[in-house]
Amino acid sequence: MSAAPLPDVAEPALAPPPNARTLFFEFARMGLSGFGGVLPFVRRAVVERNRWLNDRDFVEILSLGQVLPGPNVINLALMLGLRFAGLRGAVAAFCGLVLVPMVVVLCAMGLYLRYQDVTAVRQMLAGMTAVSAGLVLSTGVKLAESQPRTVRAVVVGVAGFVAIGLLRWPLLPVMAVLVPVALVLEHRADKRRERA
Repeated sequence: MSAAPLPDVAEPALAPPPNARTLFFEFARMGLSGFGGVLPFVRRAVVERNRWLNDRDFVEILSLGQVLPGPNVINLALMLGLRFAGLRGAVAAFCGLVLVPMVVVLCAMGLYLRYQDVTAVRQMLAGMTAVSAGLVLSTGVKLAESQPRTVRAVVVGVAGFVAIGLLRWPLLPVMAVLVPVALVLEHRADKRRERA
């Protein structure tokens, strides 16, 4: 007697796209939550909490945002806003992400300049740095888990990590080499799949 095949597990249904107002408040929330980096909070809000995108689509948009000039999280906010609610959505996501935290940062900077020599303030900043590094590492692992595990993807990913993370080579030249290599490898793999 053979066991019946297991059914495919369907991804949860995506929520309807948000409007500009929702984008403003969600990105303001993300911006205010993002100590040391907003990317983990953007992913959690967009993929896990609000289910506006699945992991794969999020990684694709993030990848595009990383190869375009400018801060990748701002690029991501603009692209997500545009995708969900057009130009108004892009402006709303950008303003929520940047303007609300900017006011908080300006106030905090005023306090820091006044109290920067206090030992407790310096210790608090050292602790926040460690937490931020952990958040970025955690997000990197989650993003990597959503990618297909092919030899091509692993080789390109490891090459990028070694070049930028370990050898400390500049980002732009590394991207200028690895992005075309990755595109050629994927194109060839697609052609092989089509022939099969």
